Amino acid sequence: MSRLALFGGMASGVLGGMLVDGARQVARGRRPSVSDLLLTPRNALRVTQQLAHLRGAAMKVGQLISMDTGEVLPSELTEVLSRLREDAQPMPAAQLNATLKQQWGADWRSRFAQFSATPMAAASIGQVHRAKTLDGRELAIKIQYPGVRKSIDSDVDNVGTLLRLSGLLPKGLDIAPLLAAAKQQLHEEADYGREGECLMTFRQLLEGSPEFLVPDLAADFSTGHVLAMTYVKGVPIEALASHPQELRDRVATTLIELVLREMFEFQLMQSDPNFANYRYDLASSQMVLLDFGATRHLSANVVRQYRELLKAGLAGNSDEVRTAALALGLFGEHMPHHHERKLLEMAELVFCALRTNPVFDFSDNTLLSTLRDQGMMMAAEREFGHVPPIDVLFLQRKIGGMYLLASRLKARVDIAGILEQYLQSPAPVDCD
Repeated sequence: MSRLALFGGMASGVLGGMLVDGARQVARGRRPSVSDLLLTPRNALRVTQQLAHLRGAAMKVGQLISMDTGEVLPSELTEVLSRLREDAQPMPAAQLNATLKQQWGADWRSRFAQFSATPMAAASIGQVHRAKTLDGRELAIKIQYPGVRKSIDSDVDNVGTLLRLSGLLPKGLDIAPLLAAAKQQLHEEADYGREGECLMTFRQLLEGSPEFLVPDLAADFSTGHVLAMTYVKGVPIEALASHPQELRDRVATTLIELVLREMFEFQLMQSDPNFANYRYDLASSQMVLLDFGATRHLSANVVRQYRELLKAGLAGNSDEVRTAALALGLFGEHMPHHHERKLLEMAELVFCALRTNPVFDFSDNTLLSTLRDQGMMMAAEREFGHVPPIDVLFLQRKIGGMYLLASRLKARVDIAGILEQYLQSPAPVDCD
């Protein structure tokens, strides 16, 4: 009930801010739109602070929004919301000590030569501390917030309620499957035992890939609510935006290739594209991969149909693109014909760009802006009520996240050339 009240207080604060800002602009002779009043840095800061306090599932929503590159939200709002990636409210010292006593025993400090009481990062589900064991190991220890598992279902329900009451959802859209999938995903992310297993799986899968660095699990310090791993140095992936073009291109290429390996080689994907899950070690020139709580298996059918979709798109075969899209569930049986046609046109814009440009320039946001505008137009019709299968949504989420990250880095990547390695695609065709 207290968390629900905080949701309500956040909504009331945003509304109050809109009324004050609106009155000021009217007094100056302006007629502001609702969206202009809603999407302000002041409101974004208010929402950010409240979600950081709530943590858990509520903060996850803000993290997804914060991945925008400034093409959907104004850049100043993206900057404010980006604080949600590693800026949750940390546990008080007494709560931290009580949690570790419960997990490790009353004398837990005797197991360490050094334990930093101040967290390196405080994210949505847990906070991370640096420590040194008696045998000399440098560890990063992720400690789950008490009660976060119990709050997942209610937080997701509260977010769903706010979405329904907002009037922003398309008419007839049933978000119940999405909410159920969100709950399942978050419960899996809160299972640190499962995440430890996924961490070790990816460490083994990438053992022969020197461009990646995956921490090692410290099983003797890990429990269901504590995940301990070797400490790995690295700078935030976004910090590379000011580095030379060659480095940015190489990093983006490496991560996009990893997505394709996850899909077509491993059939196992870390599906959370949150930028905080990637760091870069400048000394070793290695990509550091963190946080495997959102790891998902991909069905053979989804992988097969996605391969057919990409092959058909690169070959310029619109009929086969439609067939593969239908098989993936991107279209619904009762979707209006003009919506299906519009989606196919949007897909062709993407494939045409890949066929036309040997090296795709992510610094050019023309394509992203066009797709955004067309998507907004479809949403405005409020009849787009189809929800694709959950596995496809998570896959699309990862691909979209990589696009946003490459855009943030302003990278240039030979996407079509990389795809050729995995698809054995026919020769590209010219655009009409």
